[in-house]
Amino acid sequence: MIEISATAATRSDSVRVRATESGLPTEIHVDQRELHYGGTELARTILHLCARATELAQAERRALLENDGMEAHILDRLGLPRASTVAAEENRRLDVEPAPTSWLRSV
Repeated sequence: MIEISATAATRSDSVRVRATESGLPTEIHVDQRELHYGGTELARTILHLCARATELAQAERRALLENDGMEAHILDRLGLPRASTVAAEENRRLDVEPAPTSWLRSV
């Protein structure tokens, strides 16, 4: 079986994490500007993004298994989230997370 991975990022895209459906981070990008917030805050952000990326990958796995004919109640028992649930949680998070002070970034 092919391992699925997904990426989650902060609003400003200054921290990005790619993680597998089992929760293993495979890629982490941290913009230099994020380092001034301190290690504890950066670690918290990375762990949060890793959890979000994992949920996205699991939702993708669920969609693939559904397309292959697996029944929804079995996927629920496996704990695989629905894409709509992950999207709703992301929208809720965006409602409460403060927007970046600037959308500008160097290119």
